[in-house]
Amino acid sequence: MGKIKYEMHTDRSGKMDNEAMLLLKSMFLAPYMQLATALIGKARHAGGNMFRHQLDTMAILIDYGYIDSVLLKASVIHDVIEDVPGFDQNLIINVDEEGKDVYRLVLEVTKKEGQLKNDYLRSIIANGSQRAKVLKCADRISNMISLGFVTDPEFIERYCDETEYFILPIALEVDYNMYQELINLIITRRKYLEDSGYIERKKNMAAEAAGIQKVKS
Repeated sequence: MGKIKYEMHTDRSGKMDNEAMLLLKSMFLAPYMQLATALIGKARHAGGNMFRHQLDTMAILIDYGYIDSVLLKASVIHDVIEDVPGFDQNLIINVDEEGKDVYRLVLEVTKKEGQLKNDYLRSIIANGSQRAKVLKCADRISNMISLGFVTDPEFIERYCDETEYFILPIALEVDYNMYQELINLIITRRKYLEDSGYIERKKNMAAEAAGIQKVKS
């Protein structure tokens, strides 16, 4: 059985219409936000906390025109299972009539204990639902924006590489505008690495190491 191909989302109106507003109004998001407050004490590498990141991810989805109740509810709690030790998963399942669907989507974007990050991302590329792929892209856009406040160049480089190798293929499949934003974010973060002298220092260190190895041999 071949990999499922999804229709790429290309629309982005830039303004919420009344129909979307009414759909959003009818969603019971508050109970999910309450669950997400368990992440307030979880600090982020770039500052702030993981609770804010959940809401930022939801805002990015709305910005891109996604008014899908299961998707938005999952975005608000997408890190609770992975980042809250001993989290009771029944709290998600029993929130409302969509709880089971929300739980399944959260599981799709949750890295399993002991699973390598690259294997986790490959599994989303190969087997993820359209909702899971869209959610992962919004999650990464939020993370890449926050990367602008990180001063560890090795972390920035590693995160940019990971985004290019694993997240861009996901975005290219499901949302062209997210794909474009991710490319621009990678470019700006790599420009910071160049402007800070990190890339030049890395090249010099590699050349020096190669020279030493040549002398030894």
